[in-house]
Amino acid sequence: MPTLLEALEEKYGFGGQRDKLDEALVSIFVPKLPPRLSVPELLILNDCNIDKAGEPEDLRRKCCTVKELDLAQNKLENWEEVFGILSHMPRVEFVNLSLNRLGGPIELSPPCKMDRLRSLVLNNTKLEWYGVETLLRLLPVLEELHLSLNEYTHVLIDTIVDDGYETETTTDESCCDDTTCQQCQQEEQTHSSRGQKRSASECSLYKKTEAHPGVKKLHLTGNHISQWSEICRVGRLFPNLEALVLADCPIKSLCPPEDNSDEEHSSSTSSPPTKTESHEHFKNLTLLNLSNAKIDSWDDIDRLARFPVLKNLRVQCWPLWDKCDSTEHERRQLLIARLPKINILNGGDVIGSVEREDAERSFIRYYLDKPESDRPDRYFELVAVHGKLDPLVNIDLRPERRVKITFTYGDTSEERSVDVYRTVVDLKSRLERIVGLPASKMRLFYVDQDLRDLQGLEEMKYPHKRLYSYNIRSGDEIIIDQKH
Repeated sequence: MPTLLEALEEKYGFGGQRDKLDEALVSIFVPKLPPRLSVPELLILNDCNIDKAGEPEDLRRKCCTVKELDLAQNKLENWEEVFGILSHMPRVEFVNLSLNRLGGPIELSPPCKMDRLRSLVLNNTKLEWYGVETLLRLLPVLEELHLSLNEYTHVLIDTIVDDGYETETTTDESCCDDTTCQQCQQEEQTHSSRGQKRSASECSLYKKTEAHPGVKKLHLTGNHISQWSEICRVGRLFPNLEALVLADCPIKSLCPPEDNSDEEHSSSTSSPPTKTESHEHFKNLTLLNLSNAKIDSWDDIDRLARFPVLKNLRVQCWPLWDKCDSTEHERRQLLIARLPKINILNGGDVIGSVEREDAERSFIRYYLDKPESDRPDRYFELVAVHGKLDPLVNIDLRPERRVKITFTYGDTSEERSVDVYRTVVDLKSRLERIVGLPASKMRLFYVDQDLRDLQGLEEMKYPHKRLYSYNIRSGDEIIIDQKH
């Protein structure tokens, strides 16, 4: 398998091999471009089977200008190789390592800190959460983190409040011996009860770490997290989070967790558990994607309404919608009315003032016929704004199905009931038995009872025109005549 340096030479033609190739070419009147001395700022080498960095000096010389690096779907397995690559790219701000097998522990001696990296993509790398914590300590200016499809079921952090920021409670820096470190042993027992075991290397790296205030965007799509208490731990770890994507996570409810319900805390506190609010750790969150969750209660919609600055929300494909006896438009109106702070719902345009007012009025009328015990608090809030509205009148503008028409043929007149959805040619065929004329020899004239003197007769000459299009009413007349 090629190294990163070999993949660079193959793609961009560094070194003497390019010079020999140029000498063999026939001369043409085009200026010859010299071999690249450095790679472009955006370096894409995905699916190149790269497993190692290559010669450090050459890598440092050729990659010193790289700002964005895409190494997705390669064969990287060792984090030491990854940091070896990044250490030679001092200007790098974006790195994509998706679909590399990087699930092992991160062991660095000495640690490599990256002071410019702002966006890191680790989708489907199966990196354990301990590794995520280690990376956060090495990335002080990180703003965007992608951890989708990594099969997380829990967010394994322990946090305490320190100098205004919540921090992870881990082993002390001077305490790394598993046989003598009481705190290590206690945490080991806790995580062993969850079916997980921390390696010695993870224990040595797992030191007291402050919550990361820089991360603003986090993607956890397609993980196996089902409890909102785990998501609250994410909020404690990233207190300034602005965008959180949890699509395709089987979250069952947004029911707030109990403060002291975590196993890590239960052994060290005697205070009774108290419930926090679902939004308590998301004071800066403006975008939340919960599509394809397993939520089936309107109570969770009301909890979303209490997020202080949430503006953009996606809640598509919930089991709750399958239980609703309403159209998609009616469901959208119910959501808009319940979520007064949301400006964008399930993508699309910004919700305007007219749409919001229509939704709120529709929401009031929806609950008018419901028992008072079934009415949510939002109903009474909207009644205080719009008043108690009357039900909409159901006006049916469809034409009357059957009318009584007088048919006149010669000196004979007869009143009959007629279906106005029939066509003219169908009416003629039914009149054949009455007047004894074939339909092909028959002419029909419509007489409006109110406009008889002003309009006169109107010949019904279009065979496939329906009778209601003549505005036929009971009491009108149709005159039958024979073609000559």
